[in-house]
Amino acid sequence: MTPLRIALVHSFYASGQPSGENAVVAEQAAALAAAGHEVALVGAHTDELSRQRLYALRSAVVVLSGRGRSPVERLRAFRPDVVHVHNLFPNFGRGWARSWHDSPLIATLHNFRPLCAGGSLYRDGADCTRCLDGDRWAGLRHACYRDSRAATLPLAWANRRGAAADPLLARADRVVVISELNRRVYARSGVPAERLAVLPNFVADAPCEPAPDAGAWLFAGRLSPAKGILELLRSWPKSEPLDVAGSGELEAACRAAAPGSVRFLGSLERPELRRRMAAAKGLLFPSRWLEAGPTVVYLEALAAGLPVLAFEGNAVAEAVRDEGTGHVTAWDQPLGRALAEAGRAFPAQRAHCRSVYEHRYGEQRWLREATALYRSALRDHPRHQETR
Repeated sequence: MTPLRIALVHSFYASGQPSGENAVVAEQAAALAAAGHEVALVGAHTDELSRQRLYALRSAVVVLSGRGRSPVERLRAFRPDVVHVHNLFPNFGRGWARSWHDSPLIATLHNFRPLCAGGSLYRDGADCTRCLDGDRWAGLRHACYRDSRAATLPLAWANRRGAAADPLLARADRVVVISELNRRVYARSGVPAERLAVLPNFVADAPCEPAPDAGAWLFAGRLSPAKGILELLRSWPKSEPLDVAGSGELEAACRAAAPGSVRFLGSLERPELRRRMAAAKGLLFPSRWLEAGPTVVYLEALAAGLPVLAFEGNAVAEAVRDEGTGHVTAWDQPLGRALAEAGRAFPAQRAHCRSVYEHRYGEQRWLREATALYRSALRDHPRHQETR
């Protein structure tokens, strides 16, 4: 087939706060280019922009008004067949999307930011859907973004009319969600079901030798309240070895709560994390928030043939149950029993986990489905139909 000209639009989060979205976008751009498509990555980098005077104020105005930095000039210079928007927050405005008709517009929803100022539908240790359910100013009252009403105000104002009124989501020809759970949430928010397409992310394959000092259970992620790591450590049995890979605001509390069988590894680069996964007993996934879809760490685990012990209440737990890639437990169940059951079952599940990665989360699967989505949107676009 004829290669496509594809523009990816992404506002890159600051590198000081590791972002799976940043990694996903970079890998998708590389995969599309390697497949022969002409790719332009139209990015705005917080690391660079934040050094400018009054950056915080200007980005707040962009979010509140929807106006500000726009990718349109660069898009028109590139003349793409398809524009694929990943993230506009906080460096791009949203208003430009209303008037973009030069080509199909695809939008991927990596989180719940159009529904929730905090982006997670999670508050005070539990799921929170008050804004989604119509209480549009709940996020402002509870200071859901960075624990600050001032910081939350632009997001609450931008979301005040719901997701269906968001300029990007209202204009997009296809709205990509990365899990069935994500699809249900956005359909409930008013995004037309016929424009929603489930397309999970992928991670590139990277076979490696197992780390020689691994062999413990593994948690990998940010040490933050939504990830459930503190609750996990408070109930962790002293007889089970656990490696914790990651850093975050709860690190001191996690170290204080952990028994002697827990080792803190800090943030690991991807090759070292994959080496740990290759020899670990299993990946622990205790996330307390819904998670928009199977996370990068879940995909990395499957690529390494590592089964997952997930806790109920998030998209990864749904994936583990649906795909048979581990074991699902609940917070009110004895953790020791869940670990024992998983420990017995996981050795026989490793090959299956690797197979699920190859067939569902591998690069070639994503390329086939993504390009089919692009071509479908292109066929349906008015300008394409005019030239037929």
